Amino acid sequence: MGMLHEGHLSLVRLAAEKTQSIIVSIYANPAQLTGPEEVGSYPSKLDTDLEMLAALNKHLRHRGSGTVQAVFAPTDQEMYPYSPPDDIPRGLGSFVNILPMTSILEGADRPSHFIGVATVCLKLFNAIKPDIVYFGEKDYQQTIIIKRLVQDFLLDIEVVVGETIREADGLALSSRNVFLGTRRRAVATVLVRALNAARKAYDAGNVDVDELMSLCEQVVEEEQVKQGRLLKAQSTKIKTIYFELDDPESMAAIDTLNPERGAVICGAILLLPLQVSASGENRGRYDYSDSVRLIDSVLLEPRSVSHSV
Repeated sequence: MGMLHEGHLSLVRLAAEKTQSIIVSIYANPAQLTGPEEVGSYPSKLDTDLEMLAALNKHLRHRGSGTVQAVFAPTDQEMYPYSPPDDIPRGLGSFVNILPMTSILEGADRPSHFIGVATVCLKLFNAIKPDIVYFGEKDYQQTIIIKRLVQDFLLDIEVVVGETIREADGLALSSRNVFLGTRRRAVATVLVRALNAARKAYDAGNVDVDELMSLCEQVVEEEQVKQGRLLKAQSTKIKTIYFELDDPESMAAIDTLNPERGAVICGAILLLPLQVSASGENRGRYDYSDSVRLIDSVLLEPRSVSHSV
């Protein structure tokens, strides 16, 4: 999607450990964005992206590992030659829909999002013909959809998932973070704190799904109360979109957690526009005043359970 950050570069480094020849695709796919406000959230920064890749390449060559051999940065016309990419809602054109995975969680609020993701990935795979593809774990639902895409269409491709790269305070790196500004950025860690509260309880032996989800909600509610006590020029409004505990392979919601299988907790929140902006306050890149949607996930690792005889 462009707007490269350290999370993207970590995937290039991961690829460099396994192969000598790397192709990076950069394409802000309008088919997976919902509305002009999202399309506008991904301005073209190709020159900056290329500079970052060139600097990384220099380091990789010095290390003697694989390097980026090419960047594939197609145009909309090249990727969607016969119909506008925003035709998904009207059902025009050729698109890939992997149900039910594309219609839950992120797909529930953004019905065309994962249809656009699956479609553009199939196009990119056909154009580049990779042996291995790399995706980040933060967008966990996306990684499962890509794995199913590869399986369902009999693609001879290995899907490698790299770990989520985080800021020092735990916030998952995302291209959207640049739109937060100072005030919303300080509150944004509530999402990972909520997920980690549930993971900590699971690691301590709690496998009650309702209790784990309640822990996530409680962390957000406590932050909402805290923000509600502040002046409007100091506070940030938070809206929970979802917290859900899912099977790590099918993304089906889980009612009973089997610790021997593990699970994934996915969460999404909305940081609403600032009610009052102080003079000179950093509201984010381009003085961004729209809501910012953040997603994250944590794995509940499988563990052996002793069974009484």
